[in-house]
Amino acid sequence: MTLLDRLPSRVLTPRGWGFTIAAAASLLFAQTLGRRDLLYLGVLLLCLPLLSVLILRWSKPRFTVERRFSPQSMETGSTTTVGLALASSVPSGALVLMQEQLPARFGEAPKFVFPSHNPTSDGVSLYEYRLRSSARGMYRVGPVLAEFSDPFGLGKSRHQLGGTDTLVVTPAPVELLRSALSGSRGSDGMAATRRQANPSDDDVMTREYRHGDSMRRVHWAATARHSELMVRQEESVTAPEATLLLDQRTGSFGAGFSAAIRHDHAPDENGLSTSPTFEWAVTAAVSISAHLLERNYALRFLDHHGAPALLRSPSAPFPGEEEHQGQGALANIAEGLAALEPAAETGHAGSSAVHGGEAARSAVRRLRANRSNAERVAAGAAFGDELLDKLAANRHRGPVVALLGLMTATEATALGAASEYGSAAFAILVTDRPRDAESQLEILRSAGWQASAASPDADLREVWAGLGQTPATATGVRTSTSAFPGTAAEPRRRSS
Repeated sequence: MTLLDRLPSRVLTPRGWGFTIAAAASLLFAQTLGRRDLLYLGVLLLCLPLLSVLILRWSKPRFTVERRFSPQSMETGSTTTVGLALASSVPSGALVLMQEQLPARFGEAPKFVFPSHNPTSDGVSLYEYRLRSSARGMYRVGPVLAEFSDPFGLGKSRHQLGGTDTLVVTPAPVELLRSALSGSRGSDGMAATRRQANPSDDDVMTREYRHGDSMRRVHWAATARHSELMVRQEESVTAPEATLLLDQRTGSFGAGFSAAIRHDHAPDENGLSTSPTFEWAVTAAVSISAHLLERNYALRFLDHHGAPALLRSPSAPFPGEEEHQGQGALANIAEGLAALEPAAETGHAGSSAVHGGEAARSAVRRLRANRSNAERVAAGAAFGDELLDKLAANRHRGPVVALLGLMTATEATALGAASEYGSAAFAILVTDRPRDAESQLEILRSAGWQASAASPDADLREVWAGLGQTPATATGVRTSTSAFPGTAAEPRRRSS
C-alpha cells in the first residue's frame, strides 16, 4: 500500500492504481502463457478504472454553497465565525471530501466530509470554522474544493463548488485616554451655549410649556402675551466638529526605502502594498475617529488634497463621504480603512531626504533653492489651496488633527497655514527616524500647530497623551492649553 500511495493520485485512487497494475500483470501473463482467461481478466481490470474516470469527468456535480461571516467584518486580532451551508441537488450515498480554499495568511484550510453527520431535514449540511487575521485587508474566501470518487473507489475527480466571498479585516482602534478631552464640553462632547433673554427677543427665546418644565423657567411676559404658559429656552446644545487629515502619499511613508510589508501571500488575497509607518498612521486614524465619534463629534475625514479620505479605498462602503457622524460612522470609517493603500505622488522628495543620506538631503536642498514660488504652489500639490479652502469653509468650528508622513519644509509651510482654520491644531509625523523631522516640526509649531513625531514602534496612547503637551512656539499665534480637542476655541494671544 505504501508503493501505491506514492503514485499520482489526481486521477486514480490507490485502489484504482492497484486495479491498473493487476490488469497490466494479467495482460503480460496472458501474452506469456497464452491464457485467454487472463486476457479477459486483464481487460476487465483495465476498463473499470478507465470507466470510473470517464464517468467522473462527464458528470458535473450540482451543489449550492452559501457562506456567511459572523461578524461580517472583523478587526485585526479578533476572530470571525464562518458558516458554510452545502446542499446537493442529486442525492448520492457516496461521501465527498471537501476543503475550503483560504489565503495562506489564515493557515491550514479546514477539511470536512459531505454529507455531514447531522444534516437538516432539507438535506443541507452545515459547517463552521473560525478565522483570525493580524493584518487588515480584503481577503477572498472560497471556493470549496471537492474531491469526488466513484462507488467502487477507483477514480478521483476534483471540482470547485460555489464562488468566493470577501472578508473585510478592519484595523482595530486603540482606546485613547479620556482625559485628553477637557474644557467647556461635557464628557459626551456636547457644548451648552447659554443665551440671555431680553424684551426684544421673547418670541425667539421662549417656547410652550411642557410637562416637567420647572416653574422657575416660566416667562411671564410672554405668557401674558400668548395667553398660555411659555418658558425660557436658556441653553441649547450643539454638536462639536473636528477635522481629521490623513496623508496618503507613498513617498511620505517610506515605501521602497524602509522594510515595506506586503500582504500578498497568494494571488487571491488582494494584498496591500504598505509600510510600517503607514500602518501606524491607519491605526491612529481609526483610533482617533473612535475617540471623537464616541464623544458625539461630527468628524470630517480628508486626505492631503482635501478630498474625502476614503475616496480611493476599494473597501469603503461610501467612498465619497467626508462627513461622518452618528451611529455606524465608525464602522464605515474602519471598513474604508481596511483596504486603503498609499497613493503614488509625483515630485515628492520627502522619503529620499531621510533615507537617501546626506547627499540626497543636499540635492533636495539645492532643488528647493532653485524652485520658484510658482513651482512650489503647483496645481494639485499636497496641502495646497484645495485643502485650505475646504478647511476655511468650516473655520473655527472645531480642532484639526493631521496624521502625516515625512514631508518637506515647503509642504510643512503650506500646511502651517491650516492652523488658522481650527480652534486647535494637532499634528503627528510618522517616520522611521523622528529626529530627522525636527525642522518640519519647528515649522508647524511656529505656525501654531502642536506637533510631535513618532516612529512605527511608538505607543499610540503615549503619543496621543503627550500631543497636547507640545506647545506652539510661534510668536503672534494662538497657544492652546488643552490636552486635546474637545475644548472650546481658545482666544488668540499675541506677544507684546
